[in-house]
Amino acid sequence: IPHRVRRVAPRPLILICDVSGSMEPYTRMLLLFAHALAGGSRRIEVFVFSTQLTRVTRQFAGARADSVLSRVRDAVHDWSGGTRIGEALHRFNADWARRVLRRHPVVLLISDGWDLGDPDLLGSEIARLQRSAFRLIWLNPLIGSPGYEPLTRGARAALPFVDDFLSVRDMSSLEVLAQHLNTLR
Repeated sequence: IPHRVRRVAPRPLILICDVSGSMEPYTRMLLLFAHALAGGSRRIEVFVFSTQLTRVTRQFAGARADSVLSRVRDAVHDWSGGTRIGEALHRFNADWARRVLRRHPVVLLISDGWDLGDPDLLGSEIARLQRSAFRLIWLNPLIGSPGYEPLTRGARAALPFVDDFLSVRDMSSLEVLAQHLNTLR
């Protein structure tokens, strides 16, 4: 009798990416990374935020890498604005969580943590998100910068509820992230 090997599908991914003004130097790289993930075998949902949350999963479907950035930018009304992480996560939890968190996905929150919103709201909403995710990973482009410490109000409010706090500043950090994601089954 032939032995059947059960193939384990990778967990779905949810990307919640900060596209505020302070993230501008990293936005192109991060959206191209999201495009590469969306073209793989893993189910993925992509959201971006500055002061508001916008679902941009459809902008990735069938798009070539060179057109993703403009398609996403056209869909987002608050591109390169301020940062309100707690409000964005509240909108995600209220409007999208039941739809996209059913299979306990890995959630990637991508932000530098420079938040203008209420830190108590951020803390309660990220705690709610973490309870529904298999793993909540905060990717921060400032990790690895000389003298960086996560001392912003946003970072202090969120870090107790984050499973992994990783760098996302260059291609080598994306390779480390890809290896890390492949270990999460």
